[in-house]
Amino acid sequence: MPPREQPPARRGRGSRDDRDTGRGARDRRQDRDLGDDGQPSSPRSRSHSKISDAAAYTPRGRTVREGMPRPQRPAVEEPRARRTPAGSGSGSRTTASGDRPALRVLDGGRQGDRRAGARSTARERDTVPAPRRRNPAPPKGRPAPIRKPRQPRKPPKLGDPGRRLRVASLLALVMLATVGVRLVVMQFGDTPEWAKQGLQDRLQVVALPAARGAIVDRNGAVLAHSVEARYVAVDPEVVKDADRTASLLQDILGIPRSELLTRMQKRIRPDGRPSRFEWIARGVSTADAKRIQALKLPEIVIDRDERREWPGRDLAANLVGFTGGDMNGLEGIEARYDELLRGVNGERRYEVGKKVDGTDLAKEIPGGYSQKTPAQNGTSLTLTIDRDMQYEAQRIIGEAMQKVGASLGAAVVLDVKTGEVLAQVSYPTYDPVKFAEVKPEVRQDVASGVVVDPGSVHKAIVYGAALEEGIITPETIFEVGPSVRKGGVTFHDTHPHPEGTKITMAGALAYSSNVAAIQVADRLGPEKLIEYQRRFGLGAPVNEGVAGEASGRVMNADEWDGASYGSVPIGHSVDATLMQMAAVYNTIANDGMYVQPHLLKDSVAPDGTRTATTGLESHRVLSEEHARELRTQLESVMVIKDGSGANARVNGYRVAGKTGTSSRLVDGKYVDGQVTSFIGMAPADDPRFVVAVLAHVPAGAGGLTAGPPFKEIMNFALRHYKVPPSTTEAPDFKVFP
Repeated sequence: MPPREQPPARRGRGSRDDRDTGRGARDRRQDRDLGDDGQPSSPRSRSHSKISDAAAYTPRGRTVREGMPRPQRPAVEEPRARRTPAGSGSGSRTTASGDRPALRVLDGGRQGDRRAGARSTARERDTVPAPRRRNPAPPKGRPAPIRKPRQPRKPPKLGDPGRRLRVASLLALVMLATVGVRLVVMQFGDTPEWAKQGLQDRLQVVALPAARGAIVDRNGAVLAHSVEARYVAVDPEVVKDADRTASLLQDILGIPRSELLTRMQKRIRPDGRPSRFEWIARGVSTADAKRIQALKLPEIVIDRDERREWPGRDLAANLVGFTGGDMNGLEGIEARYDELLRGVNGERRYEVGKKVDGTDLAKEIPGGYSQKTPAQNGTSLTLTIDRDMQYEAQRIIGEAMQKVGASLGAAVVLDVKTGEVLAQVSYPTYDPVKFAEVKPEVRQDVASGVVVDPGSVHKAIVYGAALEEGIITPETIFEVGPSVRKGGVTFHDTHPHPEGTKITMAGALAYSSNVAAIQVADRLGPEKLIEYQRRFGLGAPVNEGVAGEASGRVMNADEWDGASYGSVPIGHSVDATLMQMAAVYNTIANDGMYVQPHLLKDSVAPDGTRTATTGLESHRVLSEEHARELRTQLESVMVIKDGSGANARVNGYRVAGKTGTSSRLVDGKYVDGQVTSFIGMAPADDPRFVVAVLAHVPAGAGGLTAGPPFKEIMNFALRHYKVPPSTTEAPDFKVFP
């Protein structure tokens, strides 16, 4: 039977010896401190004494079997043991608090004599090995290093279920809060946007064209206006039989079948949705629209529209211009004032259904969304044109140009005091309804768009500038010859005179002497001549109101060569339009005050509000005295026998004017033929009108070609406006002093 292991001695309140405070405790302290010889024991002897005491100690109430062998147990190092300081016994141990080591129960159960203690000590040494010293003892004289006890390795951390639960709960709460916030935003913040997006998918938009403003003459007579019509459109998504629909419409609308099929094809709009509205025709007459409605084609949409009409057809067509199929102005006044005339289109938006299971529900939903933006009609324009004056001038020019075989012609009638254009005629003309069939050169406004050399009508600028600068007077006598040479170029007179012939200013104008005009320009100088050219309005557009006005050209002084001193004074090497030259003579007729010619009298808003034209340019060019002197000298052209304007006389009225013969420029090059012109004013003593006539003919002289139509147009203007005849006679001019 194996020996029974004795339980370890207990410390604490249950140990009697631990509670001893009397003599027994003192005896033990003495035994611990004194050796066998009664002297204080060394540390090593004290250590042996402790082991002996432990071996001899027997707890109360326990028995010790004598001679029973003790089981061998490995020595266990106390957790908080520390090494003995240097010089102490190697086998002694104490606790971290300094208490004596734990008591061990040894066989014998009591303390023996010194010999027994020695045996116990030897047995103890054999049983419990001394702890190994990790480091050798420090050298004598040095303190032992203090080392921290080695901490036991911490066990690995295990997962905390509570922590995982808390994290998972927190994440779930965050997700629920995010979803809740998003739902609130969608319900109260994004609801209008979602609803709007859904509504846009069901909306049908139909344009409501604005009524284009009318163009009327100064008395309210219509020159161009819009009339009620219908438009025809198609919904490509509803088309079932495109071939049949195109075949039915081509005969009524006159549109090729292939083009109709193209317009009926399904297409996707830029926003990604299918197109539900495509134009087929605009400006369809109400009668044709009724014929289409009788076909009962579900894919065809017919609604109110307008069509542009010109009651006078070709009356002032080159001036007024025309519009395209979308009612936008393309040429003339229709293009120049297109923004005012066309207004702002409206639209109608309404909710429609969709096809469901093959059922066509693409109709307006009763009680659904519907919004209408009314169209803002365009502004009407009142022109300065007099329809009767325009008609008569156009008739006269047309007959005259056809008679002489002119390739083009033009006429302008100006009110002297106001600068208003009473008539502006171009030849040839056209019907704006069929504008697509007419060549562009036929549609142009000749008076403001065709550039020519003004010829001898330019001499009025030379003589006017010389009078204003005091270089000449009405009594100045010129010594002329048959020709003059400048820069290697010879300039001849149309009425040649022997060399050294003396001629008056009136005679030089009546016979249109080139030699005399060049002499005046030499005295004036290039800089002054150019200055007066610009002051009279050359070299810049008149801005009367027609789209595409030409500006002409005036050469600078540094551009002149030797021949320019002869060509510029007589109206060559100068580019100008008939309207620009008409403004020159209007300045002379208006006592030297330049007034900008203009076509627009006022505008009429849809509510009837009228706005008069403002901002017209006006400046003085000649003094009133010199303008009257020049006007009187220009009467000699009609008064002097054999004068160049004899066939332009108007019975009962004094007329002042000048003829001209020049060339036409096309793309910077002269073309074959001559440009003849006549510009004059009447009555000369108190002018009311200026009439300018131009014709490009293969041959002929200015007075012979442009004089007769000038006479007829001026005669009609004076009688139409009931201008009293002149009460005084024209001066008696002398050609040769």
